[in-house]
Amino acid sequence: MDEQQTHSGEMDLPEEIGMADIAPSVPKAIHDETVPRKEDARWYTIHTYAGYENAVERNLKQRIESLGMEGKIFDVVVPTEKKIRVKGGKRVVEEEKIYPGYILVRMIVDDDSWFVVRNTPRVTGFVGSGNTPVPMEESEVATLMKRMTAEVPKHRIDLVKDDQVVIADGPFKDLEGKVGEIDEDRGKVKVMVSMFGRETPVELDFLQIRKL
Repeated sequence: MDEQQTHSGEMDLPEEIGMADIAPSVPKAIHDETVPRKEDARWYTIHTYAGYENAVERNLKQRIESLGMEGKIFDVVVPTEKKIRVKGGKRVVEEEKIYPGYILVRMIVDDDSWFVVRNTPRVTGFVGSGNTPVPMEESEVATLMKRMTAEVPKHRIDLVKDDQVVIADGPFKDLEGKVGEIDEDRGKVKVMVSMFGRETPVELDFLQIRKL
């Protein structure tokens, strides 16, 4: 038997050669399943002091950059949508916060990323169960993004059902009634007015009525 063979018939490796030397060289990122991937990130809702949403967005983005967290925290958004409001009797388009007091963050949550977000000035915490952040549902995110990117703004009608109003313009001017239905997409309000001894629905432009 060859002197370089073991009793089991296998060849002895020289002492200076180990398995690490003969294994193929593979980047660690391929083996390490814990390496963050952007596609694994989820959207989370962050509670802030009301009125400081934009400041929190700005501060958090600065912290992400300065602390090198771009690989775990990918997007910071204050959700807004375009609304038509009336100022001085004219329609104007304004950006309005969808969820005052909240911002959205797309991130991979671990101890480090949680700490960066949670300790941003004027952040009061994640929306979730206790200290555990709960990600938003994908359907909820899709609906919200659709609202944020809508090209046709909605009308901002500061009325609710059963509000008492007076008609300020048109053939029914000076009649009083109560709000029956509100269509913000079309900027229309259905008002129930008393005519001929019974309540009659009248559809009006929201500019034609005034809340009592």
